[in-house]
Amino acid sequence: MAQVIRVHEIGGPEVMRLEQVEVGDPGPGQARVRHSFVAVNFIDIYFRTGRYPMPLPNGLGSDAVGVVEAVGAGVVDIKVGDRVGYLLGPQGAYSDVRLMPAEVLIPLPDGISDRSASALMMKGMTAQYLFRQVYPLKGGETILYHAAAGGVGLVACQWARALGVTMIGTVSTDEKAEVAKAHGCAHVIVTSRENIAERVREITDGKGVPVVYDSVGKDTLMASLDSLQPRGTLVSNGTSSGPVVVDTTLLAVKGSIWLTRPAMIHYATPRSQMLAMADELFGLVLAGKIRGEPKQVYALHEAAEAHRALESRRTTGATVLVP
Repeated sequence: MAQVIRVHEIGGPEVMRLEQVEVGDPGPGQARVRHSFVAVNFIDIYFRTGRYPMPLPNGLGSDAVGVVEAVGAGVVDIKVGDRVGYLLGPQGAYSDVRLMPAEVLIPLPDGISDRSASALMMKGMTAQYLFRQVYPLKGGETILYHAAAGGVGLVACQWARALGVTMIGTVSTDEKAEVAKAHGCAHVIVTSRENIAERVREITDGKGVPVVYDSVGKDTLMASLDSLQPRGTLVSNGTSSGPVVVDTTLLAVKGSIWLTRPAMIHYATPRSQMLAMADELFGLVLAGKIRGEPKQVYALHEAAEAHRALESRRTTGATVLVP
């Protein structure tokens, strides 16, 4: 029997229940993975609250690391005993063991621990597609990145530094500002007491930035637009404060702005692309240019408290569950 967090209705953290379910042998193309760490991501809250619809009842979570216990027929590039991580596939990572499509499993290098990988899989792959695919950074740019002390943000700080990119990051508190700076963020704007667009213009000598990566959404939309150069790009990669609704006329008024809303699935498939993304991330980790460890660790049965902490912005960096 597996220990699994499931939801039977949408709502607050209290709708998550710890249940026991039967997990059988893997079928064709599947592998059974026993988890060592399960990542908690803001997208999990979107599913729990119904912002992203899913059939109910259902599990939560799409990002975990562990070891392969068994493989089904037709699985050739994953074997029993392999340490793996994943960030695609069906919801249900909040569990101690589960069946997964083998095609989404990513082998972990020997030099990267399960604990470190749990903080870097989704966050690091997200930074990869934002910085290397959605708006490819070449080095020398100055960019604006919202939520710089978050899970993806701390990886982005380090990746920007490795690329030779000057990153302006936003955070909500002075304490988070220090964390972002320690991870390589060149300039930090504390949103509780500073005007974002004014500070960006000051830092860039009035020019603005060519790209803004905005995972906050509704609350930062205007500041993001006002921080961009003419024909700049707004990458709306999250909506933690609420959905973004834009009159396209506004994009013209603000400087013929390009707006994109990317999703991991469209950048990490097919499998060959996903593995190439992971190789680039792991290469930087093994070279010591990107480091990641969970900042908050909860037991699996404490998943509701992990969600409360994440929603209330009490966290920095990555949050994980330990089965």
